[in-house]
Amino acid sequence: MSPSSLEGPVSRYLNRPLSRPLAGWLARTPLTPNQVSAFSFLLALGVLGLFAWGAHIAAGVLIQATSVADGVDGDLARLKGMATRFGAVFDAILDRYADAAIVGGMAWWAWQHEDWPQPLLLGLVTLVGFFLVSYSRARLEVVDRGALHSVPSLASRDVRLLLAAIGSLAGQVYWTMAVLGGLSYLLVAWRLAHMWMRQRA
Repeated sequence: MSPSSLEGPVSRYLNRPLSRPLAGWLARTPLTPNQVSAFSFLLALGVLGLFAWGAHIAAGVLIQATSVADGVDGDLARLKGMATRFGAVFDAILDRYADAAIVGGMAWWAWQHEDWPQPLLLGLVTLVGFFLVSYSRARLEVVDRGALHSVPSLASRDVRLLLAAIGSLAGQVYWTMAVLGGLSYLLVAWRLAHMWMRQRA
């Protein structure tokens, strides 16, 4: 249920052409946006299960399906006139749980199937980066929304999930986590630096 002005490029050009028609179809059903948010979270739990089972290709496909589904609830809320502050918070919280399930599954698969040092620790570091991106966005929306709009969404959630999907499909989960973590911390640092420069101007 994120504002479209803050969407990343993957949501805008890849996910929305899929999520909007799906939301239009679901608008004719009794489903609510919050139920769709819960379903998107269940898909993320499915990703965790697939990684634990060793099915990294299926997990990669489902990661991107989760990303598409994540946009359906917001589109459905607008179509049904059911957008609420509770729904936005509910969706945001479930997204963080979903991130934990996806990155946790990636870390587990890397630990089981790749021969690189400390994959579980790397997964934890990557997940902290994910959470910091979300937290910094939430804080900037309150204290300096202009700074948030001025920084490109190069590591927004849709971008990170697409990279996670590609890395999982390729069977290069460890290095994908490293890239995702690096991008996340870079975006947070960029946001802080940009806000600091705006305040000094």
